[in-house]
Amino acid sequence: MAAWLAWVIAAVLLAVGEIFTPGLFFLGPVALAAVVAALAAVAGAAVWLQLVLFATASFASLGVLRPIARAHLRMPPALRTGTAALEGAHATVLRRVDAHDGLVRIGGEEWTARSYTPDQVFEPGTQVEVAKIEGATALVYQ
Repeated sequence: MAAWLAWVIAAVLLAVGEIFTPGLFFLGPVALAAVVAALAAVAGAAVWLQLVLFATASFASLGVLRPIARAHLRMPPALRTGTAALEGAHATVLRRVDAHDGLVRIGGEEWTARSYTPDQVFEPGTQVEVAKIEGATALVYQ
């Protein structure tokens, strides 16, 4: 078997392994290193040079790409956007909120609302907290 083909097969297997191990981001950078070695094999490099390039590219990609990927996995709550940023926000009840209907003001915007627990009822002027957003409706609690 040609050396480049062996490297390509190794890269594909490592990439598939990365898909089945989410969150670790270990096999992906090594798969990239296998691609580097495959390119060296296509260029006619000796096997020892292919191995050196593979090892060097593995260490380099793990040292550079893995910390970046892991930092993106841990997004702090302050950077949440969209409706996810509204969870935990304080709201003021504008129209009676119960298990079926209601209206609240969240940060200057009016949102339809329901109580998070079906037995709670909030009268206008009550301060509540947003538990979560479902579609265009805020589920609130006190």
